[in-house]
Amino acid sequence: MMGIDERALRVVWTVFLFGLLLAVFYFIRYTLLVFALAIVFAYMLSPVVDFVERFLPRGRNYALAFVYVVLIGVLVLIGFELVPALGSEATNFGTHLPKMLAGTKLATIPLPPWLEPARDQVVSFVTREASTLSSRVVPFVQEIGTRILTGLTDVLPLILIPILAFFFLKDGEQIRISLLGAVDKARDRSLLDQILEDIHLVLKNYIRALVLLAVASFICWVIFLSAMGYPYELLLAGMAGVLEFIPVIGPAAAGIVMLIVYGVSGTGSLLWIVIFWGAYRVFADYVLNPYLMSAGVELHPLLVLFGVLAGESIAGIPGMFFSVPVIAILRVVYTNLRRDYHRRKMEPGVRTPASGELLKASPGEPALK
Repeated sequence: MMGIDERALRVVWTVFLFGLLLAVFYFIRYTLLVFALAIVFAYMLSPVVDFVERFLPRGRNYALAFVYVVLIGVLVLIGFELVPALGSEATNFGTHLPKMLAGTKLATIPLPPWLEPARDQVVSFVTREASTLSSRVVPFVQEIGTRILTGLTDVLPLILIPILAFFFLKDGEQIRISLLGAVDKARDRSLLDQILEDIHLVLKNYIRALVLLAVASFICWVIFLSAMGYPYELLLAGMAGVLEFIPVIGPAAAGIVMLIVYGVSGTGSLLWIVIFWGAYRVFADYVLNPYLMSAGVELHPLLVLFGVLAGESIAGIPGMFFSVPVIAILRVVYTNLRRDYHRRKMEPGVRTPASGELLKASPGEPALK
């Protein structure tokens, strides 16, 4: 065709479509993020809805309605009981932080031997920043109400997430059937069904494990900090629970933040923080985490760390959170495609297209050369 190689033209066209698809994903990345968070929220509620559905014979819709009503009640209760305490601790911490950083405790914090020569520079830098921080924290705390009112547009995605999750929980099976119905060949339909089933299993186990790890981390840190008399126990335990959603880096960051806070405030021994953090990480990483993910994500720690760092470079904190499930999904797709390829290759009369021989025809289809 006009001296143009058709195969090269098809390759160029495929590359163009792939690049166009990536561009579309980039421009709608915030919408995709909202839908992804809705899917995560749906997986969080799915075990509860399934449990309630056993006792409500009228169907899944009634179970969904009941769970959402209870969820709203729990959130309201938490809002009245827990949020004021967290807000009080956050305000107290924010107003006292500049004084703590500017105090003499900063000069006595133990540092690694390789960082000791730079102690004076570090103390000077932090003290200089603390002098300007005090003029920012108090006005910020006083203007929180105004900032919330002017930032209502940022709250809209948070409202959409539970609404979208409701439809995912309600029509998830219909969505699955529609995807399978879009595939004509029975064998390809079976392959897609297996891929969807494996992805569902991976996401279910992974998100269930993250939620339980976050709750366990929050409870354990609250009990430890309260028993040892450390201040800001709710605030820092809540931070530790939230950071559990970021693999590897999140728990390490929580421990470092606690050491810095209690080091500059001079409340309590840092040694007990290190001991408890190490003991809890051994329990969480080698006992609780493997038990919760026994049939789910099976990724090497180096691959997880690479995914977290790469996700942060691509999409910041959301990228860190979604990096592991994305890698796990890609692994599921690759494993199923490779298994199907080898199964086809081992069947009688089947050859790879590169061999130039006959391929085994599907029922009702002619053999291809």
